[in-house]
Amino acid sequence: MKWMRERDLLIAQTMAFVQSVTGKPPEAVKTMTTSAAVVTIETSEVAAEPAPLAEIAALLAQKMPTSLAPAPAPTETPRELSRPTPLPRLDLRDDFQAEIKARVASFRAHQERFNREREAYCSATMAKVHEALKDGNQPTRPAK
Repeated sequence: MKWMRERDLLIAQTMAFVQSVTGKPPEAVKTMTTSAAVVTIETSEVAAEPAPLAEIAALLAQKMPTSLAPAPAPTETPRELSRPTPLPRLDLRDDFQAEIKARVASFRAHQERFNREREAYCSATMAKVHEALKDGNQPTRPAK
């Protein structure tokens, strides 16, 4: 049962990491010693025994490179981690307002141009209609 051994190694490695980060042994170590099992295969029988913590540490030392081995538990109290200083919030309100004002001005200019063109077309069409009515001819329809 190789996967059970790998599982036990992973649990032990995780517990060692938690211990190295927090500086105190986690509560799960107590339950790990009772729940971890070493499996041996004997004539198609599987025997499960609780694995002592020293045996798990020995397995970790065998499996893990020295750079990843768990650090010994510190004897002094852990110091508080320093928090990075928060970045100052940028005030982008002026940039957004300037962009909105520019877009509104562009939209208004576009609308005014449309209004001028529409008025010019209407004036030209009405002038043609009035000219045709003065002459007594039927006004011609503009081509589409």
